[in-house]
Amino acid sequence: MFLRHTFFERFQTYKNRIALIHKDQKYTYGDLNEKISELLLSLKIPDQSAVSLVGDYSFETIATFLALCIKKCIITPINLKPPTHLIEHLWAQFLIEKNQVLPIKKNLTCPQNHPLIKQLIQKNASGLIILSSASTGKPKSILHNLDLMLDFYAQKTFNPTNVAGVFLFDHIAGIDVLLSQFSTSGILCVPEFRTPQSVGEIIQKYRVEILPSSPTFLRLLLLAQITDTFDLTSLKLIIYGSEMMPPQLLKDLKNTLQWVKFKQSFGTSETNAIKTKNAKTASGFIRLDPAHTQYKIINNELWLKSKTQTLGYLETYEDTFEEGWFKTGDLVETISEDGEEFIKIIGRTKEIINVGGQKVLPQEVENTIGELKGIKDCLAYGEANPITGQSVSLKVVLDEKILDPKDKIGLKKLIREFCKNRLENYKIPTKIIVTQNLNVSTRFKKMRR
Repeated sequence: MFLRHTFFERFQTYKNRIALIHKDQKYTYGDLNEKISELLLSLKIPDQSAVSLVGDYSFETIATFLALCIKKCIITPINLKPPTHLIEHLWAQFLIEKNQVLPIKKNLTCPQNHPLIKQLIQKNASGLIILSSASTGKPKSILHNLDLMLDFYAQKTFNPTNVAGVFLFDHIAGIDVLLSQFSTSGILCVPEFRTPQSVGEIIQKYRVEILPSSPTFLRLLLLAQITDTFDLTSLKLIIYGSEMMPPQLLKDLKNTLQWVKFKQSFGTSETNAIKTKNAKTASGFIRLDPAHTQYKIINNELWLKSKTQTLGYLETYEDTFEEGWFKTGDLVETISEDGEEFIKIIGRTKEIINVGGQKVLPQEVENTIGELKGIKDCLAYGEANPITGQSVSLKVVLDEKILDPKDKIGLKKLIREFCKNRLENYKIPTKIIVTQNLNVSTRFKKMRR
């Protein structure tokens, strides 16, 4: 049996403090400690096994995750059980779901034979595999040294707060929220459902102080008008990340939640969360903590090297890394403030729309049209065009009290007139589709197609 990481020391020190609230049930750090010890005896899995753990922020799932950490396993958290034909493609020998341990019969090579996983086993380190969101159709398996991540969180000081667990358990942001809360002896408050109403309810009921979320989910909170239904005055801080924050949305949020401080976060599945500082004079600009992360900008694209970054992709995508540098795919611009450089994410390389050789960032189009009164939300994307290669198309969600969805000709004219002095002509949408809502992924990001 391996020694417990120092990360777990506070579980005993603050054993009487509440650690988790889930489905109105409260669990202390002592409860977690006892459950972890019980699982270390009962889990019929060899140390250093590769395990897929199916579940969410339940007491059982969290305790199992932490017990597997101590057993130095290589853990792949999965929110929902994958179809049977995909299970054997997981980098795992066992699948755990609802306290059941299922061996995985594999036609593929044993996970322990992968060179990167071998490195972890030789170091007696636990591992974390994050599956990418598979926007291109094929998920990537991103391997982290989980012990190094625990080293990072173990340095945090005692700072108990009530935080809402909105991000998914199998998302790097969800793991960050979980480990960050437990390292500071705070309370993780889990909504029964990831809906505006359910989140509003736990904020009111358990006096949640910090809400980590994505701009897309924050927009859903506004559209649901939860401030009219629930008391959110306990909120002190909203941390937003995982996608760009539209300026108009941030303005609307600040007008609605005037007592709340807003902080932009930054991180990727490959680097984990990175400590940031917001610029004082320019919205959307952040400084990455130089003690934790190095960065460089090549052709306006951000490259990162951090202490907690991935060991690599198990399927090997070598072109993403160069001498330890991670090519993020994020396009940035910079400013200088008090002698320090701040960066702003302005788009993604893979989302660029190419109109006759001219590059268009969807976010620039969306941010502009989002300022038009009567536009609740919008999504810009590229469509094939026989003359220019691509053209800009737009999906819009309307406030029907202000704009008539049936007047499509009038709407197109209104948008073109509004954009005329704000965007170059090739950036103005040529096709506009009115929709009741935009498609959102399980990770609360806009789905661009």
